[in-house]
Amino acid sequence: MDRTALADFLRRRRGELQPGDVGLTAGARRRAPGLRREEVAALTGMSVDYYTRLEQSRGPQPSEQMLSALARALRLSDDERDYLFRVAGHSAPDRSSALPHVAPALLRVLDRLEDSPALILSNLSEALVANRLAVALFGDFTNRTGFARSDVWRWFMEPDARLLYPESDRGRQSSALVANLRAAYGAMGPRSRAGDLLRALQSASDEFAALWAKHEVARRFEDHKVLVHPELRPIELDCTVLFTEDQSQALLVLTAPPRSDGWEKLQLLGVVGTQRFGG
Repeated sequence: MDRTALADFLRRRRGELQPGDVGLTAGARRRAPGLRREEVAALTGMSVDYYTRLEQSRGPQPSEQMLSALARALRLSDDERDYLFRVAGHSAPDRSSALPHVAPALLRVLDRLEDSPALILSNLSEALVANRLAVALFGDFTNRTGFARSDVWRWFMEPDARLLYPESDRGRQSSALVANLRAAYGAMGPRSRAGDLLRALQSASDEFAALWAKHEVARRFEDHKVLVHPELRPIELDCTVLFTEDQSQALLVLTAPPRSDGWEKLQLLGVVGTQRFGG
């Protein structure tokens, strides 16, 4: 571990970012450019003291999980993320098998979306990051591990996952998830995370195996969705999708026409967040 190089890199990257770059408000006048240490610490979920010691070349070796959080908070590119891992004494993540690093360009868009549910998905339908309204609508799956992080796995293996969709729409959603996975499998190959997920689902779900045999291939997201919130009940929303150039990640943004029933329910969702309604 090169503590000096790590400290210098963190200081410089922090100094190059402004609060608006990471979805924060500037607040009171700042005496120095860049993010404050406490802001980086909050974005990564570490203590201010821990982060300060890293910047002062006296901290312990960060874990790979902590480095991933730092890479996301500092909006690092893939190459910068790999460098961060190496100076911290770890091997750079295998880009073909590790959980993907969130694309900074998509994060910059997500940071500016406060009034609409928005989340970034991997090509294996894993929620990589979600804003507050998306968590209130879908739940928070960003901390799940292994196959359970994928919407595809949960859809076929966890019955409660289907409650978010009306019964009449569940067949379409099943087909769409399988078609998305086949597109990812085609891009990543059999010896990849997509291949591992495929084999596990083929063994565990007859329904999945039957749909896989149809050979449908698509990065498919419906333009119009009806989602069933446990308290607000059906919410009609329009879905807009923005892909990275290599199609490996997608930003989903859910909106509703002004003054529509869906719009009014999103306003209520924004007020109560993840709290339960009623008594």
